[in-house]
Amino acid sequence: MVSVLRLWEHLHAQISPNSVYRNIGLSRNESSDLVEAVLEEICACLEAGEEVKLSSFGTFSVQSKSQRVGRNPKTGIEAVITSRRVLSFRPSHILKDRVDGSQ
Repeated sequence: MVSVLRLWEHLHAQISPNSVYRNIGLSRNESSDLVEAVLEEICACLEAGEEVKLSSFGTFSVQSKSQRVGRNPKTGIEAVITSRRVLSFRPSHILKDRVDGSQ
């Protein structure tokens, strides 16, 4: 399973209903409901294996990793790493420029 719960917890901490309340003008309850609904929809799409594109931010997608043989670096013993789905994020060029300080 994708660690969507961790993503949801992280995003919820970063996108607080209070900031929505201050910047948009919705009531605190409406702001909280809006943030919860948006994050829940993002998580549901990712759990279903869909790609989520957020304009000017980036794209979240689910990648399938096949089973492979790995090696314990401490002991050198080979172990089978089971197939799994992982969450990946590709930032938009706008976000990259902002982080880089170009804008």
